[in-house]
Amino acid sequence: MTRLRALRKRAQFAAVYKSGSGWGNRLVSVKTLPNGLNVNRYGFSVSKSLGKAVVRNRVRRLLREVIRQKPLKNGWDIILTPRASVVAVNYQQLNESVGRLLMQAGLLNNLE
Repeated sequence: MTRLRALRKRAQFAAVYKSGSGWGNRLVSVKTLPNGLNVNRYGFSVSKSLGKAVVRNRVRRLLREVIRQKPLKNGWDIILTPRASVVAVNYQQLNESVGRLLMQAGLLNNLE
């Protein structure tokens, strides 16, 4: 993921948390906010309570891959926050869970 497509600054995260809409399930919560750009920007907020760095980085990599595979509408800031139960699931379960949330949020293109 390039820097252009990543939420990097505290103010960018704060804007999404303050004004964005949210959806969640037992594995992940998603916050979204239109950004007025022609690209999506993503942020991953992985808490230290999930585990040590190896576990947190694995979860982050899985979420990046899930997002990369999804055909999403352009122009959104999206923050994904995994919950503690995400550590015990496999990629397929995480993929389905995030897909359902993105569908609820109305961010999936009608290609799937």
